[in-house]
Amino acid sequence: MIKITFPDQTVKEFEDGVTPLQVAESISPRFAQDVLVAKVGEEMYDLTRTITADSTIEFFKWDSPEGKHAFWHSSAHLLAEALQELYPGIQFGIGPAIENGFYYDVVPANGENIKESDFPKIEKKMIELARQKQEIVRKEVAKAQVLEEFKAKGQTFKCELISELEDGKISTYTQGNFTDLCRGPHLPNTGAIKACKVLSVAGAFWRGNDKNPQMNRVYGITFPKQSMLDEYLNLLEEAKKRDHRKLGKEMELFAFSQNVGAGLPLWLPKGTALRNRLQEYLTKIQKRYGYVQVITPNIGNKNLYVTSGHWAKYGKDSFQPISTPDPDELYLLKPMNCPHHCEIYKTSPRSYRDLPIRMAEFGTVYRYEQTGELHGLTRVRCFTQDDAHLFCRPDQVKDEFLKIIDIIMIIFKALDFHQFEAQISLRDKVNREKYIGSEENWQKAEQAIIEACQEKGLPAKVEYGEAAFYGPKLDFMVKDAIGRRWQLGTIQVDYNLPERFQLEYTGADNQKHRPVMIHRAPFGSMERFVAVLLENTAGKLPLWLAPDQVAIMPISEKFNDYAYEVRSTLEKMDIRAYVDDRNEKIGRKIRDNEMKKVPYMLILGEKEQSEGKVSIRKQGAGDGGQMTVDEFAKSVVAEVQSQIEHSSY
Repeated sequence: MIKITFPDQTVKEFEDGVTPLQVAESISPRFAQDVLVAKVGEEMYDLTRTITADSTIEFFKWDSPEGKHAFWHSSAHLLAEALQELYPGIQFGIGPAIENGFYYDVVPANGENIKESDFPKIEKKMIELARQKQEIVRKEVAKAQVLEEFKAKGQTFKCELISELEDGKISTYTQGNFTDLCRGPHLPNTGAIKACKVLSVAGAFWRGNDKNPQMNRVYGITFPKQSMLDEYLNLLEEAKKRDHRKLGKEMELFAFSQNVGAGLPLWLPKGTALRNRLQEYLTKIQKRYGYVQVITPNIGNKNLYVTSGHWAKYGKDSFQPISTPDPDELYLLKPMNCPHHCEIYKTSPRSYRDLPIRMAEFGTVYRYEQTGELHGLTRVRCFTQDDAHLFCRPDQVKDEFLKIIDIIMIIFKALDFHQFEAQISLRDKVNREKYIGSEENWQKAEQAIIEACQEKGLPAKVEYGEAAFYGPKLDFMVKDAIGRRWQLGTIQVDYNLPERFQLEYTGADNQKHRPVMIHRAPFGSMERFVAVLLENTAGKLPLWLAPDQVAIMPISEKFNDYAYEVRSTLEKMDIRAYVDDRNEKIGRKIRDNEMKKVPYMLILGEKEQSEGKVSIRKQGAGDGGQMTVDEFAKSVVAEVQSQIEHSSY
């Protein structure tokens, strides 16, 4: 007999070799029907895998990330099985579950490519196979045996993966006529998959290396009910309307040019005004919390990043060094601001009385992203971080951490990010080789983050293996208006860079001590933050933040002079307004400015001019009646003031 401990600490005995499904059935048959996967000890288990030792157990249904991951991982295999039947000789790469659905990288035989017109037949085949309720069977296999099996099938990509695996730790999963190299876990059978949709196909280089063959990456999603798929597809349609790339073009915020280069955004005047306003807002908050602004160069000597550890960790995947006429001198485009800030700290002797020192910079950094990974403003090669680095004594770490959480909460409230999750990212429990620094310092840093979250009453999910290579962090995942998750704010405790740069302060004991460094970015990057903000608001930015607050529209050129008088009055009240004096009908002007998401539109004709009034239309709300110019200006100022006061925390 073995002992199984449940999440409520109840302990029950079962026969050696019991499966998680049998354990679930012992709770109730109805409960077992809803369970998709289990965690046994620290490992995720298929429901049909046997348990052979005393263990803890936790079950996951569809409504959990773990349940969805198993469901979509099994669906990726179902997609591959369908493709195997429809495209004889197809080569398979990898097929993981992702945040929303799954994909599989494949190379069809004879140079054929999968097209959008093929999606219906793929979906039909997937549902046909799912209805067969094929068992998904795990098998642990010897390396030589599985390598021979995949060689016989001509699966060269799989053979490459197998050659890198350790013998004795290899498993496969089989359903019907399809077998895949996989760690799992998976569903017991395909019957739970009731609805599927192939979403898109894109090009992707094998293992992300542009020197490798290009594959077809087929994206899909599945659900246990057709109604769930229908709801998701409706959300996708809404997401298309909210796409920041589309909104950015309509609102004249930013652009991209192949002549400038992929992943290098050009900020247009209105987009620059939006960015500046966000920066001004954060700068005012930071000033209240004792931050000082610094500016550092966009390049740095390679030795700077060798010292920081960034070169060893990321050098091969970054922009390559810049040569100079001096053969011994190499520079890098700045990938991080933190090494520069360490050097600023070193410019003066520091006392314990000087700490904490809080340096802030809107610093532009450069990182080489694969072309296929670039996406609008959310994945770029040049971006500006709202970066700050705090240097403090060990006894100040928790207090500083708490203040940074306050700043992030102020920003989220100001921009109506009500739904967010906090994630404490710690080291991998087993693999510690990828992290730098002593065990003692890591334990101190991890404990400081955990205690700060507890003190703030901030529910935070702990994720092992997600820490930065130099320290643990607290990440903020924001849910937008249609339920997607984005990582924005981050706070990281770092005992390692001060060590690498030999940073010091003189303590009260007159001895030299190392400061603790805290990395902090409430927005994350200006580019990603603007993208998420646009999609969350569908471009309808808060009045205080909108690049243009008012569009003034004379119904004919006879009223242009009056329109410019109105604009002059508004500008004296610090209201951002422009005159749309195009020779177009008023209906066209209204439609165009609605598309630009201008919060207010003022329509001017003979009556308005003679009475010194304006006819008002509010974005998305239609006719708002008439007011005098002064009355309207005062109402806008009051609305802006109300929004700012609301966000002041």
